[in-house]
Amino acid sequence: MKLIYLDYAAAAPTDPAVRREMNRAMVLVGNPSSFNDAGRQAQQALAQARKIVADFLGARLDEIVFTASGSEANNLAIIGTCGNFSSGKILTTPIEHPSVLEPIAQLKALKTGYLKIDQSGAVDLKALEQAIKKDCRLISIMYANNEIGTLEPIRAIAKIIKSFNKKLETENWKLKTGETRPVLFHIDACQAAGYLDMNVQHLGVDLLTFNGSKIGGPRGVGVLYVRRGTPIHSIISGGGQERGLRAGTENLQAIVGLAKAVSILKPTDSKKIAAVRDYAIELLRKEIPGIILNGPTGDGRLPNNINICVPDLESEVILIELDKYGIAAGSGSACTSHAVEPSHVLKAIGVPKRYINGALRFSIGKETTKKDMDYLVASLKKIIPDLRKRYRIN
Repeated sequence: MKLIYLDYAAAAPTDPAVRREMNRAMVLVGNPSSFNDAGRQAQQALAQARKIVADFLGARLDEIVFTASGSEANNLAIIGTCGNFSSGKILTTPIEHPSVLEPIAQLKALKTGYLKIDQSGAVDLKALEQAIKKDCRLISIMYANNEIGTLEPIRAIAKIIKSFNKKLETENWKLKTGETRPVLFHIDACQAAGYLDMNVQHLGVDLLTFNGSKIGGPRGVGVLYVRRGTPIHSIISGGGQERGLRAGTENLQAIVGLAKAVSILKPTDSKKIAAVRDYAIELLRKEIPGIILNGPTGDGRLPNNINICVPDLESEVILIELDKYGIAAGSGSACTSHAVEPSHVLKAIGVPKRYINGALRFSIGKETTKKDMDYLVASLKKIIPDLRKRYRIN
């Protein structure tokens, strides 16, 4: 049976070119920090990978920090910039990834403000303007939501923050330490990489996170962009790797693989993928009665994301049945897929109780075709009525 893989948001298949590049890197036996020829060869490969990633983000070489995952990069961005504060506030949204929400919750000395969002998950910009105060340390907002595909207005948010920071500078507002401190802006761009503009100069952000597994690169490697001059400290102690911000011998083959994945990304793929997405959404709405679509439509949605809810059924039982048809899909964030509680994202956008446990996320890629979507819908047309009969649901 052919596997129809519809879980790219959890992990995209590793591109063959990436595997070949990683195999070449495996031959390099040296430690990039070692002062010998083997170490210098490894360091050269590391430097080349860093340049590729920096160019991809429109950043400087010293603004790139390699980590072991997107989650670690998010933790470093949040705890590394705010962990030493004894007071203040962090602004975020209630639909962020757990690797953002949980480290924020760990900072007990800081208050957390959750920005107002609409039913599609988009941030209310007027509410943001009202929420930014002098005690604000950091604003962390996801570029593209991993569950419902909502694209946040990052440039507009950055302009609001920049305007507020200019106001602080004009007023010469100072902390008790006597140092003027701007509000920092962090975005989790793990789902956005490969589909949206990632140039940090265009976006106007101070910190940006992405990882390898969402773009056809290897698992277990991430990137944190840190704008030059941003105050940040390490959260993993040890050696002085990554400018002292991430201790531990660099995972060279994974970093090289990530850089290769970045180098072969094609912007034109987004339009093709979005066309398949829209075809699937229209077909699902037409052929599967009673479902609801979560998140926005059109350009406000991540090109590869489809998230629906089936009323009165549990997503887990549907996913098990889909496996029997050779379809691999998801029910939401892969990081919370084993949680008993319903999705915090769907709860935040007000999905009714009857629907919230029946969430299905179909995240597609450049290999996904309209025929695959035809097969998915045809399979669901068999599965859903059968499950309703089995569980005696009218």
